[in-house]
This record gives sequence, structure tokens and C-alpha cells, in this order.
Amino acid sequence: MKHIAVVGAGNIGSAISWMLAVTGDYRITVADRAVDQLANVPSHERIDTEVVDITDRLSLQALLKDKFAVLSAAPYHLTAGIAEAAVAVGTHYLDLTEDVESTRKVKKLAETSEVALIPQCGLAPGFISIVAADLASRFDKLDSVRMRVGALPQYPSNALNYNLTWSTDGLINEYIEPCEAIVEGRLTAVPALEEREEFSLDGMTYEAFNTSGGLGTLAATLEGKVRTMNYRTIRYPGHVSIMKALLNDFNLRNRRDVLKDLFENALPATMQDVVIVFVTVCGTKNGRFMQETYANKIYAGPVSGRMMSAIQITTAAGICTVLDLLAGDKLPLRGFVKQEDVALDAFLANRFGQYYVPREGLAKVG
Repeated sequence: MKHIAVVGAGNIGSAISWMLAVTGDYRITVADRAVDQLANVPSHERIDTEVVDITDRLSLQALLKDKFAVLSAAPYHLTAGIAEAAVAVGTHYLDLTEDVESTRKVKKLAETSEVALIPQCGLAPGFISIVAADLASRFDKLDSVRMRVGALPQYPSNALNYNLTWSTDGLINEYIEPCEAIVEGRLTAVPALEEREEFSLDGMTYEAFNTSGGLGTLAATLEGKVRTMNYRTIRYPGHVSIMKALLNDFNLRNRRDVLKDLFENALPATMQDVVIVFVTVCGTKNGRFMQETYANKIYAGPVSGRMMSAIQITTAAGICTVLDLLAGDKLPLRGFVKQEDVALDAFLANRFGQYYVPREGLAKVG
């Protein structure tokens, strides 16, 4: 039984600890500085909780010492410090961050690390990168890679057509920070909330627009090998126009605390959500210009008797799958490990990765 530390006792941290505990193969210590957050962690004989201020380096290192790995479900601005502490005590490190700068710091740490550092292990970046890399590998020459992901309420009931389904800080960060994209073969920065498009899936119309962090390390991996690559977040139509008004006309991009307060007091959370994964790759195969597409919808549902939202299931399953592969010596045990280093077949065959396997043939590849 491997002992794991999970930092962050929110919805995702709690989902991770439950998924790992019920296997019987892991013992989990969930750490948070907020006692009320820890009170929401599932009760299980293999889950312990500990009050830890993770900004206190010595306390954090004491928590991580002698653990096989630490899984960070903490806010993005704390991830680099957790990685530093993990390297210092020789503990493998995995996180869920979409923050580009945090990942750069983790990659730098990995240059001299004796343990594995694996950032961006969630949904996007994370599973979306694994899917895109798999599709891209099927072509002789790539032309375009388009990655689209959305975590949406099943029953929207406000002008934004949105409910809070995950970290408010992470949501705001991806709506404001510059986005990476490959344009005419070169990695470049493009503005968030721009380049809106519409598309239909299963008879439903959606909009998609630039957001930060979704490409993960795949942008650098495919630079010079693909003409166009971009990542966009999926929402119901009308969402982005209101967000641009809030951020630009009301200048809330420079008052994140106010925007966070508005979101958390005006947009209710929901457990009734759906995650959409939509990847399209075009290129040349056997002398013909071809397209392959992966489309999937994952809904909220029970996990070993505990009800979870779709974003909890997909995010927790992503990082738990990578941990399981690491624990089984199926990933490098030292240095920087990219999501695109994970084979899609191995991911989906894993006991956690199977939560991404559609129950009614919704996923399409071809």
C-alpha cells in the first residue's frame, strides 16, 4: 500500500481521496489549512486528514516526507511551492494546474530532480493532451490540431448559461491570462476570450473561445510539426459576450477579488453537469488529406457509492490514472513527465481511466 498526500480538501481533492481509498491500494493523507474544508473529506478507514499551512515550507516538507507521491489539488498559485517541497524530500509530484507559469517552474525543477514531476494531470490540460497526441500520431504530416473542452451545467438558468463547477480562481485565471497557440507553425500568444466559434454536437449548439493553459506542454511538443493548433473552452452561446463586458467594460480583469466574489455569490454551484471533450486533427495520411475526431460527453454519477459531478469525475480520474501508471512503473520515475507521454490506450485501460470510457457509445474516433 502506497502512502499518498493530497493537498487541498475541496471538491476535487475530496474526489481524488475517495477514488484512491476505495481501491485498497493507497493510504491517503488529505491536508488543508482550513478545518471546515477538511470536515467535508469523505470518511474512510484509509483516509486521514491533517491541518497544514502549505505556505509554511517546513510544515509542508514534514507532510510530504516518506510519502510515495503528493497530488496537488491546491490553487494554481501554490503549486510551485508544493513541487519544491516534494523535490526537497524525494516525493513524486503531480498537479492539476492550468497555469502556464507554474508549469514552467515545475519543468525547471525537474532538470535536477531525483523524482518524477508530472504537472497538468486533470482534464484540460491532461486528458485532452493525451487524446490529441494519440490522434496526431496517426498522421504522416500534421496540418491542424483543435482541442475543445467544456464543463457545463446540464440545466443552465441564468444569463451566463453557467454554474460554478470547479475552482473559481482557476476559472478566472484561464479567462484572463494570455493563451498559447501555434499559428503557421510558430508558438505564439493569443488573447483570452477571443476567436469565438460555434459548432454543434449531438444536435446542441455551443460556442468556444480562447482560454489559457489548455494546450499544456503539447504546444511545445508539436511546435514546428503542425501548422495550426489551438485550445478553446466550450460554453453555451452568449456566455463570452457577457464575460468580455465584465472583464473589459467593468475592468474586473484588474479586480479579480471582486470578480471572484461576484461569481461565488451569484452563480450557484451544481452537481448536475456534463463534460464535453472534442478534438479534431487534420493532416496527410497515405497521401490523402484526412480528418480524425474524438468526441465524448461525461456526466455526473456515482463513484463507488458516492455521487460526484462530471468535473470531479474527469479531473480526479485523470490524476489518479497517472498516479496508478507511475506506481506501476509504467511512467518515468525521475524528471519531467508530459501528459503526451501517456499512451491513450494505457490510460483508458486503467481502472480510473475507465471513467472516460463512454457507457453508451458516445465517444467517436474517426
